[in-house]
Amino acid sequence: MEDISHQRIYQSCEWLAPLGDICYRAHFGGYSLSVDKTVFAMVAGGELYLRACEESAHYTVTRQAPMLMFNKRGRRVSLNYYFVDERLWGDRALLLELSAFSLSAAKREKIERTTRLRLRDLPNLTFQLEALLHDAGVLDAHTLRLLGAKACWLRLRKMNQQLSVKVLFALEGAIIGLHEAALPANKRQELLEWFNELVTKGNKPY
Repeated sequence: MEDISHQRIYQSCEWLAPLGDICYRAHFGGYSLSVDKTVFAMVAGGELYLRACEESAHYTVTRQAPMLMFNKRGRRVSLNYYFVDERLWGDRALLLELSAFSLSAAKREKIERTTRLRLRDLPNLTFQLEALLHDAGVLDAHTLRLLGAKACWLRLRKMNQQLSVKVLFALEGAIIGLHEAALPANKRQELLEWFNELVTKGNKPY
């Protein structure tokens, strides 16, 4: 089976050469194909699978292309790569076009992933607070900033009624890039008044 896979790898590298210098390495029990360290295809069981993306959706639906499956701890898991059948191998221009779509989509995702900060990269956010935010549906720095400190604190308060104002300060500091102790006095006062109003009136913050 390994010889068959290597034959398919060499064929893929030759046919898809216009995309760039294609490299391959062992991955998920098969082999990943990449250009400039961006994976866009897989070879498994001697067959080529391309990364599914929005641009290739029409093809994958109309052709009912099977997705790549592999075993993980005794379970069958589907990967976001679709099967290249002999009919597609017979249309070299279409194969190259779909492969280019896969590579472009993989590059876009890679850029988005590297430019979107993790919560742990922000000031004040400990591992424990990051885990709580994840549980509350706040998965990254972009979402934290989009919702704002108050809305995120309210989400956390649903899970912990004893949540302190210090956490609110920490969230605000994370958003503006400051340690919570260095928050401007007017912002700290505003947040404190908002917190006290919720507590003293006994409002349920959800």
